[in-house]
Amino acid sequence: MMRINIVTIFPEYFAAPLETGIPGRAARAGLAGYRVIDLRGHTHDVHRTVDDEPYGGGAGMVMKPEPFFEAVEDLAPRGPVVLMSARGRRFRHADAVRLSLETEITLLCGHYKDVDQRVADHLATEELSIGDFVVSGGEVAALAVTDAVVRLLPGALGDHESASSDSFYDEEVISAPSYTRPAEYRGLRVPEVLRSGDHRRIEVWRAAESERLTRRRRGGS
Repeated sequence: MMRINIVTIFPEYFAAPLETGIPGRAARAGLAGYRVIDLRGHTHDVHRTVDDEPYGGGAGMVMKPEPFFEAVEDLAPRGPVVLMSARGRRFRHADAVRLSLETEITLLCGHYKDVDQRVADHLATEELSIGDFVVSGGEVAALAVTDAVVRLLPGALGDHESASSDSFYDEEVISAPSYTRPAEYRGLRVPEVLRSGDHRRIEVWRAAESERLTRRRRGGS
């Protein structure tokens, strides 16, 4: 079983998502287990303070290093410790595959303006970002990474074909479009090739569509 630890100031944020869909199914099947740690439980003042003003001045508050270090030390994790950060390297499918092979991963959720750099330099083993945009906190990113990793665990989707036909499963290739019944809806028809029953033609069509969409996403012709 894979263990996923999530360190956050909003543990309630994860309650429903980790019980729903593929993450919930994986947990019930004994494929994954989740530990959500309240960062404020590792503070030592009456106000349970996790942030402070930045050295050097500037807007916003910075999350303190002590609670993160103490939370991770209490967990004593055996695998990667990942700081979810807009400053991090872009999270890609290859990262999901790599992390899915671990027995334990720990995700640190930043919030406010920033996280003390000592957390990134001396506690986390890597920094990952889900894109070149800013969200309210690392919780959104941690959920995205969790879902991407857990769905790759053997048995999480029910069959390997479901995962292997996804976009990005094969390097950086986008999957071909999908259609289902009805064959025609409001004058919009399913491509005839998909209804032909000719599996070779369908395979060729899907490969061509996948290539076309991948070129478009990458800015090609």
